[in-house]
Amino acid sequence: MKKVLKSILLTICFLFIFQSCSDDYDDVLHYRNTNEFIWTGLNQYYYWQKKSPDLVDNRFATDADFQNFLTNYTPESLFRHLRYEPGNIDKYSVIFSDYNVLESALQGTSKNSGADFGFKRKTPGSTEVFGFVRYILPNSDASTKSIQRGDIFYAVNGVPLTVDSDGFLNPSGLSDDTFTLDMADYDNGNITPNGNTITLTKTPYSENPVLIKNVHQVGSKKVGYLMYNGFYSSYEGELNNAFAYFQGEGITHLVLDLRYNSGGSVNVATNLASMITGQFNGQIFAKQEWNEKRMSYFNSVNPDALLNKFTNTLSNGSGINSLNLTKIYVLTTKSTASASELIINSLKPYIDVTQIGDVTTGKNVGSITIYDSPTFRKENLNPNHKYAMQPIVLKILNKNGIGEYSSGILPNVTFTENYGNLGILGENTEPLLNLALNHINTNGRINLNSNTKVFEHVTDSKNLDRIEKGMYIENPPSLK
Repeated sequence: MKKVLKSILLTICFLFIFQSCSDDYDDVLHYRNTNEFIWTGLNQYYYWQKKSPDLVDNRFATDADFQNFLTNYTPESLFRHLRYEPGNIDKYSVIFSDYNVLESALQGTSKNSGADFGFKRKTPGSTEVFGFVRYILPNSDASTKSIQRGDIFYAVNGVPLTVDSDGFLNPSGLSDDTFTLDMADYDNGNITPNGNTITLTKTPYSENPVLIKNVHQVGSKKVGYLMYNGFYSSYEGELNNAFAYFQGEGITHLVLDLRYNSGGSVNVATNLASMITGQFNGQIFAKQEWNEKRMSYFNSVNPDALLNKFTNTLSNGSGINSLNLTKIYVLTTKSTASASELIINSLKPYIDVTQIGDVTTGKNVGSITIYDSPTFRKENLNPNHKYAMQPIVLKILNKNGIGEYSSGILPNVTFTENYGNLGILGENTEPLLNLALNHINTNGRINLNSNTKVFEHVTDSKNLDRIEKGMYIENPPSLK
């Protein structure tokens, strides 16, 4: 290694020495500036570290060269510069100037109007976009307004929706605390303005991802249905309660609706897989693949820390309510991502997974939160700023080492939602659930007739909080 990397590593050693002597902030050394923290954290943990030219270990000949390089950037611009092909290869790493906002978003808490949206191009190749309401959250501002699932809008605050050359949604009005939707009708595939408007206001809101749970009788089969919209550890008790409900109802089949679930905690995904099954306790659910530095370190210290295993307890020690199923039906769209895809890919070696809907997003990589502290954890934090990073640090594989689905996971039964008839979520007449119930009733012998017009997916409202389809490790192996 060059002198600068040796200097940084010596500094880290001194940090640990000082930290062991005192827990007082004044006695703990920190990086000389925020940009040094960003570079060092990414140099150690970023998944594509060796492919980012200015992150390689021998990039700088002297510490002066290193510091001069850092002065050319703001924290945000440095973070983007160091990412490997941002928007192409690395689509998901983010940095926040306030770690409190980041932490809240990771747990499903943010300012929210209560209306969850999807966005589609009006025609192939067009920059024109329309939005549609996917669902309404209970006890939110939207729940008090005349807006419901399936409603269409073409503009925000009077400005028509478009995408720029990088595929980003315009205008920015959806980020305002109060905004107005300009509504439209769905006319045989055409989006026609109707002159109506609806104004929504955001308030701090924590979304319970267990949106719907019910049971459907299909012949002699009792089918549980769960619409689950985010892998948030703060709501794993509610998830476990849903499976207690299914146990009590004696269901024989389960439809897991992940069509709008963009991901979350790997630990919660492992718990969900354990609730679905139960007969594989202690076996490997998923494997983590970090960069070369981390893999060498973890394998020498604690290789078992890189494995996520089926379990029979939650993080708080409560017992998991398991169904011991050998087959599951999963509903997907192009918004199904990360931890949702992990469920599909990592259950396949163990049970029969029938996927119904559209191809998924294709996010097979995960992140951790990196703080400015001697250990990169949230302890002995630098009191001079609140920056924290959420970079991609690992790829996740199933027990057989399979995890190459960056183009998405293809469904067994292909079906796209009809924006002229989205139906009511959870009811047996809702088209996607109805298809799954018919598949169960006929043991897969169904005739699929769909004349649905297909629109190109752009993004969704969960993507607009900057935690873009996140899959993350909450308690990663030691970050020394």
